[in-house]
Amino acid sequence: MTSTNTITATVTAMITITTEAALYRLMTWLSPSYPVGAFSYSHGLEYAVETGMVGDAASLRAFCEAALLTGAGRSDAALFAAAYEAAAVDDSGRLDEITALAAAWRGSRELALESESQGTAFLAATSKAWPSPQLDAFRARHRRPALSIAVAVACAAHRIPLAAALAAYLHAFAANLVSAGIRLIPLGQSDGQRVTAELEASVAQAIHDAGALSLDDVGTAAPLLDWCSMRHETQYTRLFRS
Repeated sequence: MTSTNTITATVTAMITITTEAALYRLMTWLSPSYPVGAFSYSHGLEYAVETGMVGDAASLRAFCEAALLTGAGRSDAALFAAAYEAAAVDDSGRLDEITALAAAWRGSRELALESESQGTAFLAATSKAWPSPQLDAFRARHRRPALSIAVAVACAAHRIPLAAALAAYLHAFAANLVSAGIRLIPLGQSDGQRVTAELEASVAQAIHDAGALSLDDVGTAAPLLDWCSMRHETQYTRLFRS
């Protein structure tokens, strides 16, 4: 007969393994080394640096905060949460609606390219390394989803908690902007890490907003960032695709 202590120990071990597995997947999927090409996108930052709008750690932080709190970070966080919840209950109709909304919710051609190209690459890599029938079914319906939707569906399919998944996604979004800034301005690694540390509160705010607002209440208010992205399309010399 199994004792209560044995059952408790087994459940505790299962929780620990599940938590470690979730962390392992998040660290892998949202690592700079994951083959989605994140290093080649700057979200319009390259043009902002070219014109002198961003040229030091303080202005880089301001650019990143705007992206997180009033730009794509804010909208992507809400879309991520909604897509995750739809995928978690296998509501494919609702998930398809959110996926279509995410595809339309871009301020410029390059921002759409940035999101869709990474989303496509993410699905391809994840489906091969971490196969899931739910992820395969989603991929069959949507070949070029926004990155936020692709990651959300993968996290739901693998039962990774939403809060952790969203925090990791937004951290990766912010860290990629900081990495681009380090290369473009240029900044030293110490300044870059300070900016990343200072963005922690903005990431937390974006997560809070994602849970507090419905998609009907969500929008973006970062016209200068969108303008930088549009101007980047015709920038003469470029290191980045966006």
